[in-house]
Amino acid sequence: MPHGNCYLWKPGLVWLHLLSDAFIALAYASIPLTLIYFVYQRRNLPFSRIFLMFAAFIIACGTTHAMAIWTIWHPDYWLSGLVKAITALISVYTALELIPLMPKAFDVASAVELEAANKRLEAEIRERQQTEVALRRSQDEIQQKATLLEKALRDLQHAQAQLVHTEKMSSLGQLVAGLAHEINNPVNFIFGNLVHAKNYAQDLLKLISLYDKHYPQPVPEIQTTAEQMDLAFLRDDLPHLLESMEVGTKRIRQIVLSLRNFARMDQAEVKAVDLHEGLEGTLLILQNQLKAKPGYAEINIVKEYGDLPKVECYVGQLNQVFMNLLSNAIDALEESRTTDNGQNHPTIRIRTEAIAPNQVAIRIIDNGPGMTEKTQRQLFDPFFTTKPVGKGTGLGLSISYQIVVDKHQGQLNCRSAPGQGAEFAIAIPIQQHRQQQIPQPEVSLTA
Repeated sequence: MPHGNCYLWKPGLVWLHLLSDAFIALAYASIPLTLIYFVYQRRNLPFSRIFLMFAAFIIACGTTHAMAIWTIWHPDYWLSGLVKAITALISVYTALELIPLMPKAFDVASAVELEAANKRLEAEIRERQQTEVALRRSQDEIQQKATLLEKALRDLQHAQAQLVHTEKMSSLGQLVAGLAHEINNPVNFIFGNLVHAKNYAQDLLKLISLYDKHYPQPVPEIQTTAEQMDLAFLRDDLPHLLESMEVGTKRIRQIVLSLRNFARMDQAEVKAVDLHEGLEGTLLILQNQLKAKPGYAEINIVKEYGDLPKVECYVGQLNQVFMNLLSNAIDALEESRTTDNGQNHPTIRIRTEAIAPNQVAIRIIDNGPGMTEKTQRQLFDPFFTTKPVGKGTGLGLSISYQIVVDKHQGQLNCRSAPGQGAEFAIAIPIQQHRQQQIPQPEVSLTA
């Protein structure tokens, strides 16, 4: 007998049960679908199995309500009972599974606890980020201080080495000045008396000539003495001897003058000087290094001096630059010095010229082994040297660059290539006070 008979087939009562069971069945169907989708999306969800069991239980409950609708017209009560039995089994099994899960469920943090833990974690992250920022800032400050200390140490070492180098050059200047003074006094005495000696000799030779004219036949003793001293040779050679003594004395005076020019290291003020005198004095100091040695040819010095006006400069410091550049050229040539008289003969060419209305250039060119671009880029760096340990300090060119560029507002450039020699070009203004008003052209390098 259909279940509708129990409702006396009253339309209102039938529809009431029909709609109620239908909506309950639909709700029971949608809830497990939602739970299954939730478990699928949250695969790391704890206790996901119990959610699926709840879904199965709710589906079974929904099915019983669907069977209630079916039995209104169809008396399939065994099927309805079987559905209820299955629902009962699922319900009991779910309840039994749920009981041991309760303690574990209580251990799961609540939303409030999760929010609090999240806030603590965010605060800890912010604190760590602030610590990292402070640590990076501290590291940057330490690195900056280390860089400043390293620079200060490098500057101190440079200043100390420059001071030692300057003191050495100053001592050399004082030594040369003292030596020039000691030589100059007796040389002046000799040079001054040579004039009188020449006059006396001429008078004596004139007297001897007159004696020979009026007394052609001297007594035997005078004749013997004249033959012993070779009077004829003496009368011919004495004037030449005095002339050569005068030439030698003038050369010594010129050397002394060059030494005194070079020795003006302690002059701190700017003076208008002849740069050629400084170059000559420097070459004189280095003369011994230019001479031929066993197995090595003499270094030729080719002077191509232009017509230069007197240049305002710190003469002692500029002489120091000439000394450094010429010494480096000699050292470079010693690497390729040869006795060959061909194209490889060691040569230093010194060229001076006026390159602008208020600028002169001094070029020092050698035909040595040359240098690479990498070496040229570091050439004026303090303490950089290609010489063996103990032979060079690496400060000569650095100090020369400071003297030319900083002290004289000039330029110091180098051009070289392996096997092509090297050229150093100095350009400085003729008058220092005009340098601020007239821009100077860059000196070109032409070998």
